[in-house]
Amino acid sequence: MPTVVLVRHGLTVMTGPKLAGWTPGLGLDERGRKQAEAVAERLRPLPLAAAVSSPLDRCLQTAEIILAGRETPTLEVDDRLGECRYGDWTGQELKVLAKDPLWKVVQNHPSAVVFPGPEGEPLRETQNRAVAAVRDTNARVEAEHGPDAVWLACSHGDVIKAIVADALGLHLDQFQRISADPCSVTVIRYTDLRPFVLRTNDTGGDVASLIPPKKKGRRRKPSSDATVGGGVAGTA
Repeated sequence: MPTVVLVRHGLTVMTGPKLAGWTPGLGLDERGRKQAEAVAERLRPLPLAAAVSSPLDRCLQTAEIILAGRETPTLEVDDRLGECRYGDWTGQELKVLAKDPLWKVVQNHPSAVVFPGPEGEPLRETQNRAVAAVRDTNARVEAEHGPDAVWLACSHGDVIKAIVADALGLHLDQFQRISADPCSVTVIRYTDLRPFVLRTNDTGGDVASLIPPKKKGRRRKPSSDATVGGGVAGTA
C-alpha cells in the first residue's frame, strides 16, 4: 500500500500557550507561514498522488502552501483528520489546564479520557477516525495510482501522534511518548502485513529516499517483511 506523508500544521498565535482545538478562523501566523514554506520546499521533489487535509484553517493553509506551484493533486478535506474535540478545554491556557485533575489522565491514561462538555470527544475516538481516514485514503490511492504512490495528509499534533501509535502497534496510553512538532514530517509506509514508520517528527533533511522508483515494466508488490539486521538506509 502507499506511503503517507503526515505534516502537522505550522504555528498559530495560540500554538503553545493555549489549546486551539476547533477554534474557528484560526490561521497560520507569520512564523507558521514561514514553516509551511520551508516544508513545502523540502517536499517539492516528491510526486504526490493525493493531498488530504483537516478542515481547520491552519491545516488548510499549510497544505495549500505545500501544493502551491503543483498542477496536481487537488486538495481534499476529510473531517476525520480534524483536531481532537477538546470540548470545554478549547481555547483555555495550557498552564491553567495543567491544574485540572483530568490533565494527569490525559498524560498517563489517555485512552480513558473524554473531554468535558457537550462537544468533548474521547481520545480513543479521535484515533479511530483518524486511522480510518488514513486507511481509506491509502486504499483509494493504491487503486488509482499503485502501491508505490506517496500522498500528503495535513493534520494536528495529537491526531498524528495517535496515527503513529497505531502504526507502531502501541496502545493509545503510550502515544504521549511520540512528538509531532509544528510543520514536522512523519512518514508511514503501509503494507498488507504491517505499517513501517519511516520518519517521525522530522524537521530537516531531504526526502530523496521517499521518491517512488521509476516504473520499469511490471512492479513487484512491496514486501511486508521487516529487514532482519536493519538493512541499508534508503532501500526497500
